[in-house]
Amino acid sequence: MTTNAFHAPAPHADVSATARARLRTVVLASLAIVAATALPPRLARAETADEFVARLNQEFAFITRELSAAGWTQATYITVDTQLLTARANERFLESFSRAVTEAKRFAGQPMSPASQRALELLKLGVSAPAPDDPAKRAELATLLAGMEAKYGEARYCREGSQDCRDEVQLKAVLEKSRDYDELLDAWQGWHDQARGLRTDYTRYVALANEGARELGYRDLGAMWRSGYDMPADAFTKEAARLYSQVEPLYRNLQCYARQKLAQKYGEDKVPAGKPIPAHLFGNMWAQQWDAIYDLLEPYPGVSQLDIDSALQEQGYDPVRMTRSAEDFYKSIAFMPLPQTFWERSMLAQPRDRNVQCHASAWHMDGKDDVRIKMCTRPTYEELRTVYHELGHVYYYLWYQDQPYLFQNGAHDGFHEAIGDTVNLSMTPAYLARIGLVPAEAKPGREALINRQMKMALQKIAFLPFGKMIDEWRWQVFSGQVAPQDYNAAWWAIREKYQGIRPPVPRTEADFDPGAKYHIPGNTPYTRYFLSYILQFQLQKALCDAAGFKGPLAECSIYGNETAGKKFGAMLAKGASQPWQDTLFELTGTRQMDASAILDYFKPLEDWLEQQNKGQTCGW
Repeated sequence: MTTNAFHAPAPHADVSATARARLRTVVLASLAIVAATALPPRLARAETADEFVARLNQEFAFITRELSAAGWTQATYITVDTQLLTARANERFLESFSRAVTEAKRFAGQPMSPASQRALELLKLGVSAPAPDDPAKRAELATLLAGMEAKYGEARYCREGSQDCRDEVQLKAVLEKSRDYDELLDAWQGWHDQARGLRTDYTRYVALANEGARELGYRDLGAMWRSGYDMPADAFTKEAARLYSQVEPLYRNLQCYARQKLAQKYGEDKVPAGKPIPAHLFGNMWAQQWDAIYDLLEPYPGVSQLDIDSALQEQGYDPVRMTRSAEDFYKSIAFMPLPQTFWERSMLAQPRDRNVQCHASAWHMDGKDDVRIKMCTRPTYEELRTVYHELGHVYYYLWYQDQPYLFQNGAHDGFHEAIGDTVNLSMTPAYLARIGLVPAEAKPGREALINRQMKMALQKIAFLPFGKMIDEWRWQVFSGQVAPQDYNAAWWAIREKYQGIRPPVPRTEADFDPGAKYHIPGNTPYTRYFLSYILQFQLQKALCDAAGFKGPLAECSIYGNETAGKKFGAMLAKGASQPWQDTLFELTGTRQMDASAILDYFKPLEDWLEQQNKGQTCGW
């Protein structure tokens, strides 16, 4: 999840997007300050639209640096002081954003270049939580946003009567490693209960951000978010539904198979056929990816052992070495080395002396080459993939740094999340063998192929309904379809609808389980991750074609192929300077996102799952 998006998660750690979203706010707010103050009114009125946009692009860098630094400092050193500084900075951002949009209105209907027209459209869409014009409400929203992030980062679960307090990272490790039903339940419930205190803040945030969105001309904040895809909001809703309909049958087959295996482990009484699965059994705090329980779901035990965690630990991989490995991949496809300041200023490991936001994120501090990642890296394969993912954001920043600042973003937000994950697809067994993390082997047989595809599907396919439902819940909240008194019930209803899971213990409206997922209190739109999981396979196919690869898509790695890398870099360099459909066409030859490549990639596994599920009671 960069600044992002932050990214989540990425989706591997859900990486990224918050930091990038914060930077985006910084950029646009900074532009607004310039728009409101840089020139006397008489001269400002004489400006053309092109001059207005050019001036904003040229003059924001100074303010951006200061405001990015405030966000980075809070994320890497959580105190009441850094929280206050960030809240005040955000308040100025939001005030300035409103002024910039107001200034831009005077150019409506005036002649301008297509680039300036696009820049002004992006300006209007540039923050994920627009503030109302009222100064008191603007200050309140800024305080709420900083406060919710801080509460999430500081959360600890302490057993009653015990000094044993654990943070998110420690509780996640329990979900990943334990196979004891009650121990899993304790960790899951302990973390989710910590989100109760966010409910009141979130309810007020919804009201204020909706008011700000309406002042910008949108029905609500959800409509504003959906308007950022070079198509009308309602058309995007249908597009997202179309994409999910392509992959839903594959997910339902995977869920049916997982239920059988979990019932074998925990008992049919706990995991009954034809019913939603308890959410704490998937090896992940949010049941968004299931690869941590691969040992329970492995189709052919012992065939083509994939224990990369042990290899990382045995070979002494630390956070720096893991990051160097990722950098080496990007350099092999003709990308530039990371700047020295990246190594000096990034937070690659969890400090022992202070509270930090461990959620992985990438940051673009100055619009040029001050790029960083923030991550509490552990030597696991999941986190190795997360590092590769985060560097995808970082390299996107570096490739588009020469664009005007209003175009320094992904073609759409799903692109930013897809870049690193596209590289993850090239982390094939052959690549991992080449860097010494798995033994070299002859061409694998069918059983080894199914095992590898299962491991990948537990990351990629299991995620798709989760990636879809997070924002669908928020769209319903923002539109008023779901009222505050129904937040938690609606959350579990939509999770059951898409994922086929249920809470492992009864939950009520005293709980606020959405807040246990960082991106909710962190105010980070999540559809980007869903789109990225579709796009990454589409991009990978195009890159493999450019590399001249012949064979199954699942076996392709572009490591070391500069031809594919240069084509990749050319796409990244476009940033947000043109509609995403044009950017996609330049690499893939099509202007439509499509899930055909992901279905082609997993066709062997899909056929195998259909055979395994014969005679089973599937669905929920």
